Amino acid sequence: MDIDEVKKILWINGLKNAVEFGGIPNKKAVMGKLMAERKDLRAKSKSIMPILDEVINEILNLDVEKQTEKLLQLDPTALEKKGTVEDKRVLPDLPDINKFKKVVMRLAPYPSGALHIGNARMIVLNSEYVKRYNGELILFYDDTIGSPKSLRDSPKAKYVLPEAYELIKEGLEWLGIKIDKIYYKSDRLEIFYEYCEKLISDDMAYVCFCDAAEFREKYKNLKKECPHRNQSISKNMEEWKNMLKGKYHETEAVVRMKTGMTQKDPALRDQIIMRISEANHPRVGSKYIVWPMLEFSWAIDDHLLRISHIIRGIDLMKEGIIEEFVWDHFSWKAASLLYYGRLRFPQLKLSKTESRNKIQEGIYTGWEDPRTWSLQSLKTRGIKPEALREALLDLGMSQSGISFSVDWLYAKNKELIDESSNRYFFVQDPVKLIIESVPSKEIRSEPLLLPSNPKKGRRIITSTVKKGKLNLYLSLKDVKNLKKRNIVRLKDLMNIEIKNIDLNRNIIQGIFHSRELNREFSIIQWVPEEEHISVSILKPDGELSSGFGEIGLLGIPMNHPIQFERYGFVNPIKLEHEELFCYFTH
Repeated sequence: MDIDEVKKILWINGLKNAVEFGGIPNKKAVMGKLMAERKDLRAKSKSIMPILDEVINEILNLDVEKQTEKLLQLDPTALEKKGTVEDKRVLPDLPDINKFKKVVMRLAPYPSGALHIGNARMIVLNSEYVKRYNGELILFYDDTIGSPKSLRDSPKAKYVLPEAYELIKEGLEWLGIKIDKIYYKSDRLEIFYEYCEKLISDDMAYVCFCDAAEFREKYKNLKKECPHRNQSISKNMEEWKNMLKGKYHETEAVVRMKTGMTQKDPALRDQIIMRISEANHPRVGSKYIVWPMLEFSWAIDDHLLRISHIIRGIDLMKEGIIEEFVWDHFSWKAASLLYYGRLRFPQLKLSKTESRNKIQEGIYTGWEDPRTWSLQSLKTRGIKPEALREALLDLGMSQSGISFSVDWLYAKNKELIDESSNRYFFVQDPVKLIIESVPSKEIRSEPLLLPSNPKKGRRIITSTVKKGKLNLYLSLKDVKNLKKRNIVRLKDLMNIEIKNIDLNRNIIQGIFHSRELNREFSIIQWVPEEEHISVSILKPDGELSSGFGEIGLLGIPMNHPIQFERYGFVNPIKLEHEELFCYFTH
C-alpha cells in the first residue's frame, strides 16, 4: 500500500465532500469513495482508518475557502461539472450588429512592458468576436507619453519602453491573434490637436492653470467652477497656442473639457483632455510636449477608425462615459460599449511597472521570468496558448467580479501536454542511498516513456553493483518520510528495507528485499550514482530547485515539456555540460 497515494485520495475526496457540504466532511462517505475507487485496498481498511481520521481532522481545521484552495491545488479539475458539450459556456452575441457595416474592434495596449496574463482576457475576447463575425481587428499602440519628466525617477512612473512594441507583438503571435492593421497613437498627435481646437472653438474646452490639488479641493469636490472656466474662446485659443509653443511647463497648464462641474461622480467633473510633458518619447523624441489623455484620444480614434464594438473591463466605465460625451458633442455614431467584470488574481501579483523595475534592477532575468506572469513567461514555462484562451473564454462576458485560479489554467494545459510529455526520474536535494546484498552485478531498469502509451517505448537505466552494493540517490523529501525497517519500492527497480538514516552525513543505508512489485510498499524515484545529470528548475515564485536526473535526459529536445514523475511538468530550456536548466510548468 502506497501511503502517499492513499493520503492524496483521502485528501481529495475529503475536501470535495467538505466543500459540497458546508465545510464538514462525512468520514463514512469519504471511506466509501476510496473503497469504490480502489478495490485492492478493501483488505487494508483497518490500517487506513487512522490515516483517514488524521486527514479529516486536518480538513476540519480549514475554513471552506482554504478547503477549496487546497482542493484545487491537489486536483485542479475537482470542481469542474461533468456534462455534455452544451454545458460549455458560450459568449453572447454582440449587440447592435445591424448598426454597422462591419464589426471592427481594437486592442489598445500601453507599451510599458510585455502583455501579462491579466491583459489576455481583453485580447482573447476581442479576437474571438472578430473571428465569429468575420470582422477586422486593429492593434493600436496606446503609446501616449505616460508619466511626465518630473516624475520619471519614481518607481511608480509609467512610460513607454522601446522594446515593449516588439514584446506585445510576440505575445499576440503566441496567443494566435490575427491582426489586420496596426496604428501608433504617437503618430496621431496633430489629429488630437485639431479636435482639441474644435472643442475650444465650440466653448466646450478651456485652458486651466489651477494646481491639481487646488482644483480638486476648492472646485471639483465642492462642485464649483474654477476662474478659468469662463475665459473667452479667444483667450483659451491663445493659451492653447502658448502651450503648443512651450511657453508653459509641466503641471502649469492643462486643457479641460466641460463635462460639467455638477456631475454626480466627481471623477467626471471637467476632465483633463490635454497636458504638458517634457519627457522624451521612444518614437517621436521631443517633437511634442502636449499630449492627450487616453480617454480623449480613444474617443477621436474610435470614431475615425469606425470601431463598432469596444470591450473593456468594468473598471474603465468612466473612460467610456467620456468617449460618449465627445461623440455626442460632435454628433458622431457611437460604438457599442461592452464591459466585463473585474478579474482578480489572488494567487498572483500583476504589475508591469514592478516587473520593469525588477528587470532593470537585475532581480528578474527578463520578461520571460516566471514572476512577471507575462505571455513570454507562460510560453517559456511550457503553457500552451490554447489552454490560456480556453480558460479565459470559459469566464464569458459576465459583469460580476471573478477570482481566477491559475489551477484552472494548469488543468487545461495538462489536458494538452499530458499525452506528449515523456516521463523521467528526478530527485530534488539528493541523498545518497547505499543498498547492500544486491544479488546481481548489474541492475537494469526499463521504465515506460509514457505509461499511457506503451508504444512510445522505454528508457533504459543501468546501474553497476560492486561487491553486492548499489549506490543510488533519493529525494530528500522522500527520505524525510522514511523510517528504519520500512520496506519501500524503488520505482521499476526493486524493493529495499531501510536499515539506517543519517541526514547529518546525507546517507541512507538499505538492504535488498525483493524484485516483485508490491503495491503495499510506498513507491519512490531514484537515479544512479554513476550515471546522472544535474538539473535545476526555476519555479513561478523565483525559487530555484536543484537535484539529479536520469542520464536519458541528455537526449531530450529543448522547449518540449516533460514530466518528472511525482514532481510535475517542466519545460527544458538549456542543456550545457551535462547540466539541464528547466522552467517549472505546473
